[in-house]
Amino acid sequence: MKGRIFSGMRPTGALHIGHLSVIQNWVTLQEDYESYFSIVDLHALTTGYEDRLDFSSLRREIALDWLSVGIDPQKSAIFLQSAVKEHAELHLLFSMFTPLSWLERVPTYKDQIQQLSQQGKDLGTYGFLGYPLLMAADILVYKANVVPVGEDQIPHVELCREIARRFNHLYGTVFPEPKDLVGKVPLLPGVDGRKMSKSYHNAISLTASSEEIKTRVQQMVTDPARLRKDDPGHPEVCVVDKFHKIYTPEVAEVEEKCRAGKVGCVACKRHLAENLEKLISPFRERRAYWEEPGRVEKVLEEGAQRARVTTSETMKEVRCVMGL
Repeated sequence: MKGRIFSGMRPTGALHIGHLSVIQNWVTLQEDYESYFSIVDLHALTTGYEDRLDFSSLRREIALDWLSVGIDPQKSAIFLQSAVKEHAELHLLFSMFTPLSWLERVPTYKDQIQQLSQQGKDLGTYGFLGYPLLMAADILVYKANVVPVGEDQIPHVELCREIARRFNHLYGTVFPEPKDLVGKVPLLPGVDGRKMSKSYHNAISLTASSEEIKTRVQQMVTDPARLRKDDPGHPEVCVVDKFHKIYTPEVAEVEEKCRAGKVGCVACKRHLAENLEKLISPFRERRAYWEEPGRVEKVLEEGAQRARVTTSETMKEVRCVMGL
């Protein structure tokens, strides 16, 4: 094994194809790393504490999505963040020595306050200010030395390293300084060209049926200047082409035919729908197995037990060096 990784997702809504590259990256990494993948439900409260989310359902759906894409519970611990209390304990201890200025300078802090305040959310809370610190606790309680992230999360990993350095300086060396492992995560638009989001009703679900896939692909925005199927196309302005670039191996041929007016938008969409069906159909098959009563619950409980073995050892060491 190359080391230990931790990563997670918030249970705030159904996952869609825009999340797929992240999960597939985890599937690859679990072959080479001791892996901990957490449904970080405490983080969901930092921006949605008043939303009264149906956590039970949302957490189960995310677990099913992970399992259907290929996260293997024999290779990776899959668990609920709230089921492993050491996350919250270490977060509390970190909060005792972390300067407020470190939290206030996290780039996403002011950006999200501005964006979400416009939606009527009150984010003037310690929980929101401290969510990067909770993220640091999530990582360091496993002594993870690698964190798979997108580019926008690199500042969070840098803060995590600063927290580890400050703790080690104050109390003695306990934590490694984790490195970020930046994956190439393509940003897929929704079928209407906007950001893919459940709230926009423009996403392709990881649980989509064959008919849903066809319908969603048919709704995709194409080149507005192309009125007839033999008109020369401009793939760079077409939502369909952005999906072809990721899910169609022969994308160069598709684009060439489009530019030459040798393939119409209807045929191009049909081609994409077929490729997406090949991609998603194995997920549906695996999901059917894991949907059997009790299977997901068993995976989450066993994953939490494995996680607690690691986190309890870390916290024993933390309490010892802090004199608690």
